[in-house]
Amino acid sequence: FFQEMYKSECQYLNGNKNVRFLDKYIYNREQRLHSDSDVGHFVADTPLGEPDAKYWSSLPDFLESSRAAVDEFCRHNYEVSTPFLVERR
Repeated sequence: FFQEMYKSECQYLNGNKNVRFLDKYIYNREQRLHSDSDVGHFVADTPLGEPDAKYWSSLPDFLESSRAAVDEFCRHNYEVSTPFLVERR
């Protein structure tokens, strides 16, 4: 058996003023490649991730959707979640 996993993560600094979106691709508990919205392309973490990182980094539309996730996914979820998580303290 094998396990393949995808994980998205939003990191917030100073509210939603400075937001970073991370995509992580994991195979058998080992992260094989990732994307960071601050970096702007995919980075291989293992030799297994090198072909995908090179290919995905060569696709302008794919990179743009990753950059757009900062606004569409992270900032949107921050605005929706803030009343329940931050303001209830």
